[in-house]
Amino acid sequence: MDKRKVILLQILLLALVLLGWEFSVRLGWVDAFFFSKPSDIAARVYEWFRTGEVYRHLWITLTETVLAFLSGTIAGIALGLWLALSPTASAVLDPFLKALNSVPRVILAPIFTLWFGLGIASKVALGFSLVFFIAFFNTYQGIREVSPVILANARMLGAAKGQLLRHVYLPSATSWILSSLRSSVGFAVIGAVVGEYLGASAGLGYVISQAEGVFDTTSVFAGIVVLAAFVVILDIGVSLIEKRLLVWRPTPDQEGGTV
Repeated sequence: MDKRKVILLQILLLALVLLGWEFSVRLGWVDAFFFSKPSDIAARVYEWFRTGEVYRHLWITLTETVLAFLSGTIAGIALGLWLALSPTASAVLDPFLKALNSVPRVILAPIFTLWFGLGIASKVALGFSLVFFIAFFNTYQGIREVSPVILANARMLGAAKGQLLRHVYLPSATSWILSSLRSSVGFAVIGAVVGEYLGASAGLGYVISQAEGVFDTTSVFAGIVVLAAFVVILDIGVSLIEKRLLVWRPTPDQEGGTV
């Protein structure tokens, strides 16, 4: 389907949902105490940006997200490479990593708060715990999926370990690693916002938590809208980076085309 037509249908669907929501509240079909009108939510978001009130909170959440994303991704990729290329270490550490991955991250948030306080560090730690395993498992699987035929040919041509890593392993795992980045961004945001929600003095999670505490549903929904837009912008940025790094990968149209 034409991309412009898809975008038009998406806009139409969003408009129908918002109009239905707006008139449901105005006509009394939905209680305004629980579901604020979209017009009021838009006005609240506009007021936040007009007064500049929201910028400090956005900056705090962005800082926490970026630090969690970068540290978790780098550590996950590094450990994934090491274990994928070291069968002995992989066999020893495998049950411990699986056990750590099975722990629900939300229950770690209070522990991180006790360890690192109410500042940025506890939010970064929670985001790190979410991002790390995504990057790790994708890198590990990407390395393990390298074609043994390609490896045998490279070794036959005299490729050293460093050359195998640079020219065989990493290119093979690139698609796996980059496919995990978009999920990692979302989880980094979740870590930051959940940490702020549980205990902070600034950030989007803090804004939502404070509004919820005084039953201000308009501000709660406004915070969710700003957060959603924030995540979409980050996702677009990651998508652009992915396209730049995977220029060699054929598009669906090219894959399905005829010679």
